[in-house]
Amino acid sequence: MQVLVIGDFHIPSRASMIPEPIMNVISNKKFDLVLCTGDLVDEKVLDMLGRFGPVKWVVGNMDYINGPKSVKVKLGNFDIGVYHGTGIYPRGDPKQLYSIAKRLNVDVLIHGHTHAMSIQIFGEVLLLNPGSATGVWGGGPASLKPSFMILEVRNNELVVNGYELVGAELKRVTKKYTKTNMGIKEI
Repeated sequence: MQVLVIGDFHIPSRASMIPEPIMNVISNKKFDLVLCTGDLVDEKVLDMLGRFGPVKWVVGNMDYINGPKSVKVKLGNFDIGVYHGTGIYPRGDPKQLYSIAKRLNVDVLIHGHTHAMSIQIFGEVLLLNPGSATGVWGGGPASLKPSFMILEVRNNELVVNGYELVGAELKRVTKKYTKTNMGIKEI
């Protein structure tokens, strides 16, 4: 199973489109699922994501359309939650994100709002942030590098492929995780 994880577009308010190198990768695949962290700004972005696969998304602080504040899906053996990150201060604080993961009862929490890609284990929970698909400024410290993730789910293994656009080149980071009785563990 392949899952596109993407968000924080801010189209058309801060960016006009997703950069071409990213579009070249994601538009040539059909994903089993698209998980979106919000800040679409324009509902047309949601329509575009639907061309890549079925979409589950959450409302970001810059979305003025009705939608859920959090979603939960089961992928293989993993319970995965998606939450934008609004209301967490400082942005991306792992302790607060961990609390949300526990409230949602998930092994993996995908979040956005910081506009910086990150992959980290906090406690027994895997925290994933795909960053901003357009690389725009998000109101705080951010990488300003467009980024996204592709997850590969194989029963008890989760492969996280993080992609970041540096100049004209897409750089990839790959990490593998498994679910144990003690939570998520890197393998």
